[in-house]
Amino acid sequence: MTTTPRSPAAALQGSRCPGCSVSVYPADDTCPRCGGPAEPAALSGAGTLWTWTVQRYAPKSPPYQAPPGGFLPFALGYVELPEGVRVAAVLDVDDVEQVRIGMPLTVTAGEGVPRARPTTGPGAGS
Repeated sequence: MTTTPRSPAAALQGSRCPGCSVSVYPADDTCPRCGGPAEPAALSGAGTLWTWTVQRYAPKSPPYQAPPGGFLPFALGYVELPEGVRVAAVLDVDDVEQVRIGMPLTVTAGEGVPRARPTTGPGAGS
């Protein structure tokens, strides 16, 4: 692949197989279904929460280093995109008790794991 699928400038860069139409994230040179060559494809980044959980305990140390304010529980889940891809992402929500399967989210790539925020604006559900 010529793109870096997790670079902040690349947004969500996946790949798509021209033979069997399977899309994947992160991008791969080969289709996981048919083994044929895959091509770079920009993914929409807007989807719905497929499933989720809350990480309530700090990872073992080392290699984990707690941030200055200490460990805070966080939500993570799979966001299903219209292309049929499910992207694992940290859920950037104010209250983990408000997270619901099916809620609309926007996924962005960056360093490490992708991040998803609730979609706001016209047409967004609650």
